[in-house]
Amino acid sequence: MSTAFTKLGIPDDLNQGIEALGILEPTPIQAQAIPFLMEDGGDLIAQAQTGTGKTAAFGLPLLTKIDPSFKEIQAVIIAPTRELAQQIGKQLFRYTKFSAKIFVEVLAGGDKIDLQVKKLLRPTHIVVATPGRFMDLLKLKAIRLQSVRHLVLDEADEMLSMGFQKELEEIFKQTKDRKSTWLFSATFQDRIKSMVEQHMSAKAHMIKVDKKHVVNQNIDHQFAICSREDKTDFIYKYLIAHGEERGLIFCRTRAGAVSLGADLTKLGLAVGVLQGDLSQKDRDKVMRSFKNERTQFLLATDVAARGIDVEGLSFVIQHQLPDAMQYYTHRSGRTARAGKKGVSITLIEPKERRKITQLEKELGLNFSMVE
Repeated sequence: MSTAFTKLGIPDDLNQGIEALGILEPTPIQAQAIPFLMEDGGDLIAQAQTGTGKTAAFGLPLLTKIDPSFKEIQAVIIAPTRELAQQIGKQLFRYTKFSAKIFVEVLAGGDKIDLQVKKLLRPTHIVVATPGRFMDLLKLKAIRLQSVRHLVLDEADEMLSMGFQKELEEIFKQTKDRKSTWLFSATFQDRIKSMVEQHMSAKAHMIKVDKKHVVNQNIDHQFAICSREDKTDFIYKYLIAHGEERGLIFCRTRAGAVSLGADLTKLGLAVGVLQGDLSQKDRDKVMRSFKNERTQFLLATDVAARGIDVEGLSFVIQHQLPDAMQYYTHRSGRTARAGKKGVSITLIEPKERRKITQLEKELGLNFSMVE
């Protein structure tokens, strides 16, 4: 058995579970967060970009704090999207393969709420939920929170960007008897700081990644200068040149994603399009097709792509620069996950060259230009 996680304080049963998943060496966020959460377990504020192993960083210590014999909800994990909530739930289940049974319930929009109400009547130890569905179930008095001792907010900045501030405020109020709050965020905007000051201990432990290391160091950052009219041709040639490799293409608008998707499909490429107007059923269909590799490429808007976690993506193409700087971190972080290498390539028009320099300065990156 790997001793790396044992040294961080993870017990043998969980160690067996993660080893079965091929997780042998802790990532930097795991190496820093796990010892504190195992020994102290108090309030934690951690800065970590997507794809760095955050779920294990909070999930493994959290599982050790659950009493399986006590059939009440003892921990709540809030995540921005259905996809991320499901992924967290799945990982917690896998970690406990060799442990005492801990019941995890995932509560997210797109699933039938009456079914979720019924499931919550069964013994439940951990709830993983999206903010909107969590509030819906609270209004129905379907969730009992009196025994909740631990609250985890994953991708807190994403939740605030999506407009969930009121929901998060209410969740803090409804879990006032908790012993600890663990907050994970890729970026630290003023709204995050304000929330931390209001609802977390002034002595909260900080794991602050240097701003210049917020973006995954395994990503090769590139840009190409081309006119708006030439972008589709550039993307088509790039995708063809990369053979069997799979990737994600970001567009700033829904109309842009749909239009580019139609153009690439006409050119014979297997693409899926994820945008905000899709019903949950259609969204699930697109994601299933991409995860099962029936489609090689996925086009998405920033809002639609939140919480997407697909392993083995070789590259991310940004059709345009995002509206806000922090979205560059979230977009590029979809590649080079779990220690692998990846490429993030951004298409800019000639007048936008200075914005690449700005990104380099703000995030400590080096971009190379491709023809």
